[in-house]
Amino acid sequence: MHRLSQKSTQTFSIKLGGLAVTSVFHPVRSHIFISTKKTIRQYDLVKGKQIRKLDTGLKEISSIAAHPSGDHVIVGSREGKFCWFDMDLSTKKPYLIRQWHKKDINNVSIHRLYPLFATCSDDCAVQVSHGMVYSDLNQNPLIVPLEILRGHASSDGRGVMDCKFHPRQPWLFTAGADSVIRLYCD
Repeated sequence: MHRLSQKSTQTFSIKLGGLAVTSVFHPVRSHIFISTKKTIRQYDLVKGKQIRKLDTGLKEISSIAAHPSGDHVIVGSREGKFCWFDMDLSTKKPYLIRQWHKKDINNVSIHRLYPLFATCSDDCAVQVSHGMVYSDLNQNPLIVPLEILRGHASSDGRGVMDCKFHPRQPWLFTAGADSVIRLYCD
């Protein structure tokens, strides 16, 4: 781990139990989420220790994204399912599992300001959803599918490869295997 502010490098051993598939930094704390094919582990980068291990129950994880609050994690899988983990529930199992795509989910993305998230898949579709998180710990997140965006063509069995939200506007950028980048707004 490189600390640019201190111009130093630190190493610590991590036991993953498999090869790392993807990782994402915690948006608020100095933590990192690292996923293998079946599990996600959260590490404290200052202490160099594992905080928790999340079991997805999925065949193979493809992507993860952390909510701006840091209390929720979304996971995409190679079987077209996505999981929503609520870290406040202090459980190792997902709060919600949904099958929204027929093929592999290639990426999941969460908007930093708006209660939106998206999943993109090899079925050439992007599922945009409303994901409202409440500050009241007794109230569960509200997850509502909004729209399925289509517009990319399949190329060698691959569809939409990536999706990212604009940092300030409710716009979604998608990149497809058809070598096209699209902007969805409104």
